Amino acid sequence: MSQRQLVSYCFYKIDPSWRLRTEEQRCADKREFAEAVQNFADEMLVRTYTTVGTRGDADLLIWRATDDVALLTKATAAINHTSIAPYLKTPYHYLAMTRRSIYVTRHVHAGQEGTRTRIRPKDAPFLIVYPFVKTRPWYALDKEERQKMMDVHIEVGHKYPSVKINTTYSFGLDDQEFVVAFETDNLADFLDLVMELRETAASMYTLRDTPTFTCQRMEISEALDLIG
Repeated sequence: MSQRQLVSYCFYKIDPSWRLRTEEQRCADKREFAEAVQNFADEMLVRTYTTVGTRGDADLLIWRATDDVALLTKATAAINHTSIAPYLKTPYHYLAMTRRSIYVTRHVHAGQEGTRTRIRPKDAPFLIVYPFVKTRPWYALDKEERQKMMDVHIEVGHKYPSVKINTTYSFGLDDQEFVVAFETDNLADFLDLVMELRETAASMYTLRDTPTFTCQRMEISEALDLIG
């Protein structure tokens, strides 16, 4: 565990009835929520994003990474004890863990050496997150055949240096097999990357890669102000 991190992608939706509270109540709610999130920023990685305007069924993403599962529990419990908690829903939550890829041996982006088991965000303005599941026939292929297809997949990715991928693994921990989080400062580059990846042989073995969340990097207080 000391060499890997547990990674949590927690999406929140605030019930519209919360906006009926007085301005004073809402300001107090937001301050308490923000403090509950920020209080854990010294103990683990915490990044916050808004999905207002880019996703209808979620308002906010809290991205966390830590060596200690108990910290994830405490951080979520702190939010559950805030005054805004009765208005909070969690429509999506994904749990995963870092590990070294069996396919990435030669292809490493500059600045990513030695970071494959630690989440090190570059704090780009956009983060695109989705769960990912491969078909069972993929795992029936021999390793050499899979490696050849992944080499092509990786080569395509290197054509878009503005896009950084953070792949985490959920086997046995959650419903999906992977959670992928792409950081970028250019959404057009990401769109073009995904279109090109659809033409690779490896894409034929994708079973599920939705829902997809386009998130904008934002401090928690700003993200809450956008909600109401």
